[in-house]
Amino acid sequence: MKKKIGIIVLVLVLIGTGKYIYDRHINHNFIAITEGKVYKSGVIPPDEIADYVNKYHIKSIIDLRFPGTGDTVNNPEIPKELTAEKEAVAKIPGVNYFNDGCDQVPKQENVDAFLKIMDNPANYPVLIHCYHGIGRSQLFSAIYRIEYEGWSNEDARNKAAFPVMFSSFDNGTPKGEYLKAYKSRKQSVKVK
Repeated sequence: MKKKIGIIVLVLVLIGTGKYIYDRHINHNFIAITEGKVYKSGVIPPDEIADYVNKYHIKSIIDLRFPGTGDTVNNPEIPKELTAEKEAVAKIPGVNYFNDGCDQVPKQENVDAFLKIMDNPANYPVLIHCYHGIGRSQLFSAIYRIEYEGWSNEDARNKAAFPVMFSSFDNGTPKGEYLKAYKSRKQSVKVK
């Protein structure tokens, strides 16, 4: 009996490890936030971006990594992975690339830029990504759910949490507290 339980535990651990490796390293933490409309991920290698764009009919990519503003192609101080992504996206007809580089907890200007992109129906479907796909992209996905799908802050915060023992969206963490305190545009209008 103990041997069978040990085998079952081992199989579950192997399945969990395989799923983690696939999600994190092969599928780049790509998840549908709202199927056919909004997706989030970590960095997708430039040579794979067109495959995701075609498969999910993505029209806009929001890159939350720095620098965030200015010319990301001709500036020698810009990391090569940003220029490579922007160049790859530029080769795909009809796809917009937006760089809204922000800290782990965004400034209001980052949220405003994000909402401006998301307010335009021509930008959908949208892919939101940061480096790993478990921090900023999750946070902006939660903001999307609050602003456009009417989710409560708590539901959006809980859904943003990466399924591990401790999350950067837990109570008391900067991102968790940010989402708890976030005021949607509808909430802001009611307050005035």
